[in-house]
Amino acid sequence: MTTTDTVALHHKLEGPEDAPVLVLANSLGTTLAMWDAQVPALSEGFRLLRYDHRGHGGSPVPGGPYSIEDLGRDALAMLDGLGIERFSFGGLSIGGMVGMWLASEVPERVSRLALLCTSALLGPKEMWDERISVSSKDGVGALETAVLERWFTPEFRAARPETVERAGRDLRETSAEGYAGCCAAIRDMDLRSRLGKIQAPTLVISGSEDPATPPEHGELIHDGIAGSEFLVVERAAHLANIEQPDTINRAILEHLDPVKP
Repeated sequence: MTTTDTVALHHKLEGPEDAPVLVLANSLGTTLAMWDAQVPALSEGFRLLRYDHRGHGGSPVPGGPYSIEDLGRDALAMLDGLGIERFSFGGLSIGGMVGMWLASEVPERVSRLALLCTSALLGPKEMWDERISVSSKDGVGALETAVLERWFTPEFRAARPETVERAGRDLRETSAEGYAGCCAAIRDMDLRSRLGKIQAPTLVISGSEDPATPPEHGELIHDGIAGSEFLVVERAAHLANIEQPDTINRAILEHLDPVKP
């Protein structure tokens, strides 16, 4: 099911006003704050645009279910409203799914694409139905323990409990309806036929210890996008940008170097 109306997304713009635009899209159950460790490095040479998907953070929570197209059209409406015609895009998990949709839907607008810990097809559908049922009945917090185990390696959870707790708080505060709506978007998604339409130079990144979207999901995307690069980040689970920020920042900056002024 796809709705026709877009929503006004909560967003944040940082960096030089005359620099090329880099959009960053977050994962399911997080907010734009998940990119905090990227901001200092990426906002030096780019006009950094972070936002919350519908149903997340400061963005509106329309009735669900949602589709990846809904989320992509929300992002396009935001970009159009800001007068941004051309941009590079980095997305993690569901953010990467939106990135694949955008780069295949409006290829003339996407300069470069970075896809982190994401998938073009992420089943089984029954798993998403279960998450929708639990979050709708008991709230997103009921999923917290299992989610945090997917997001971070055991070593990181032991070494950085304050970071893990902050991520858990953002998850708990996510709207149950918004979370369920985005779960449905992932459940019903199949972007494999779109991969061949992506023309933007693409970097695909997987975490070596990501149980949610393991490296074989990244390999499938890499195989489907002509000329793409593939990087596996060691000692990283699903939120690799938080767990290994220096490695991720360096990889993104190297990939985006050709579009810097």
